[in-house]
Amino acid sequence: MKAKTIRTLRVSLLGGVAAALFATSVAAQVKIGVLGDMSGAYADLGGKGSTMAARMAIEDFGGQVLGKPIELVSADHQNKTDVAASIARRWYDREGVTMITDLTNSAVAIAVQGISREKKKINLVTSTATNALTNKECSPWGVHWTYDSYALANAPVRAMIEGGAKKWFFITADYTFGHNLQETTEKMIKQLGGTVVGTATHPFTSQDFSSQLLKAQASGADIIALANSGSDTTNSVKQANEFGITKKQKLVSLLTFITDVHSMGLPIAQGLVFSEAFYWDQNDETRAWSQKFMKRHGTMPSMVHAGTYSAVTHYLKAVKAANSVDSDAVMAKMREMPVNDFAFKNGSIRPDGVHDHAMYLFQVKTPKESKYAWDYYKQLAVIPKGKTFQPLEEVDCPLLKK
Repeated sequence: MKAKTIRTLRVSLLGGVAAALFATSVAAQVKIGVLGDMSGAYADLGGKGSTMAARMAIEDFGGQVLGKPIELVSADHQNKTDVAASIARRWYDREGVTMITDLTNSAVAIAVQGISREKKKINLVTSTATNALTNKECSPWGVHWTYDSYALANAPVRAMIEGGAKKWFFITADYTFGHNLQETTEKMIKQLGGTVVGTATHPFTSQDFSSQLLKAQASGADIIALANSGSDTTNSVKQANEFGITKKQKLVSLLTFITDVHSMGLPIAQGLVFSEAFYWDQNDETRAWSQKFMKRHGTMPSMVHAGTYSAVTHYLKAVKAANSVDSDAVMAKMREMPVNDFAFKNGSIRPDGVHDHAMYLFQVKTPKESKYAWDYYKQLAVIPKGKTFQPLEEVDCPLLKK
């Protein structure tokens, strides 16, 4: 009986050691999950393009780290928080995913960042705007990579008000992202001496903006601000042109992507003013990478695609430098090292999780100004690192209070 007990104990110990070794082996392998909108309103600006960008980053890194191949998985969250949460939990708990990126849709990003915080896993948000991610919902393992609502509003609001356009009307997507974007922009408008003369909301993926646009037209506003994105932006801009609104009032889109401009065409999009973090035709480096992306994906990259490549690359550099996939060790290296790639120069990760970098104010060219395919933007201004995102003293992130 005693011998049997000893044998059982020996087997249990060996089993425990084997399980520990297996867990270490699994944990030492990097597995990246791209969780985005693959089929809905945001599919063009992120979606499969984000997966392609992540794949290109892995390939350019050499395809392996810590002596093992880097794995890549992707999934469609369908713009549903419960679907996204279920996928994130499965990836973390059963499939060995070490980092999740993309995360289009503000509610989805907040939910997945909450799960990542609970699991002590890294998530790099490259494709949503809400700055709640670096305020009340901030995480030691979460980074808001490409843009946020504050950075998007900063340059257009200043430029328009300084140019004398002080009366604003909002057409706002009626969910987390739209309300956060309007709230952030409104605060900025009032601080700079402007006024908000009205607001009209619309449901997600709306087809008819006639009611909202007619209210905006009747308001006497100098600026009609579009606090929406994706197909909602393209539809509202197209219909504003149909109603002749742009002849007397100026449209400012608070979140526009090159894929939106391509969808609308220059005759409709011309004159639109907005901020972006990246444009493919800025310099030789951006052009070289973008042409590679174009050959593989069929479109020029959006700032989300460039941001996803950048985030994945920086993550892999940090894993290599830390010689580990441990989230604390990797995040320490990510914060320690500057972000340098074709899209971002000397970026840095702040304590609240903001990836601090420059942003750009663009205006869509007229058809006559455009000289070749995808030649859509003219740069109006550069907002340098340190002046783009919400000042730290205004941030409501619990991490800053520790």
